[in-house]
Amino acid sequence: MVRSMTGFGRAEARGESLVVGAEARSVNHRHLDVAVRLPRALAALELDVKRLVTDRLERGRVDLTIQVTPVETRPLQRVVADAALAREYLDRARQLAAELGETAAPLSLEWVLTRPGVVRLEEPEPVEAAAPWPLVEEAVARALDELVARREAEGMRLAAEMRSLHAELAAVVQTMATRAPAAVARREERVRERLRALLGAAGVDESRVLTEAAVWADKTDIAEELARLGAHLGELGLALDKGGPLGRTLEFLLQELGREVNTVGSKADDLELSQAALAAKGTLERMREQVQNLE
Repeated sequence: MVRSMTGFGRAEARGESLVVGAEARSVNHRHLDVAVRLPRALAALELDVKRLVTDRLERGRVDLTIQVTPVETRPLQRVVADAALAREYLDRARQLAAELGETAAPLSLEWVLTRPGVVRLEEPEPVEAAAPWPLVEEAVARALDELVARREAEGMRLAAEMRSLHAELAAVVQTMATRAPAAVARREERVRERLRALLGAAGVDESRVLTEAAVWADKTDIAEELARLGAHLGELGLALDKGGPLGRTLEFLLQELGREVNTVGSKADDLELSQAALAAKGTLERMREQVQNLE
């Protein structure tokens, strides 16, 4: 199965008192790079979590986040009453009334509660709970299952596109192979025309024509390049049929195909061959864009 390096997975594992949530994201990367974010209480499990990822994936940048929450609901805020401060307000009010010679009126509870600082809301301190490893393992494994499933679905689409581009490139190479013999004949005729223009009425020495054509043909011969192009295309097709983690293999084959196509383009002295080489380069570039997403 051909797999992409892009995917997403999320899962939860529920215990009696804790819920472990795992979220995995992956994007393109030259190698496998795993970053794990854990609560402090689970820091000792980081290597075990990474091992779960490396057992399932070959390439890509993977970000895995794990959260642990208690099953029971906790109040977001709590009411705190400062009895000492309330008593201080009452004492100060009575003292002030005595100093002013006023008869102190009864002070109501409502008046005390409205004084600044007597009643306030406080956020509860977060409590980190340590989840057991089987619960963490279950959540991570299920998140990775979803991640891999999405990478495989995307990989199938990319493989179909690669097969289409493979067929397109094979057709261009076949055009080169068909055009090559005709290019040799046209090359020989151009040699004759040039010699006629140079020698004029003196006539053209046929042996000279053949010699010049042979030298020119040796410099522009693309038979070896065409053979290697065919071999590399065959390997690429077999790799796509085999599946698995083949991103690096395809990168190497595309590099070799590009080298041969560049050589054909530099040797070509025929318009159609040059156009075919340019078309092949365009197809190879599109193939490279797709391969960058493959695991």
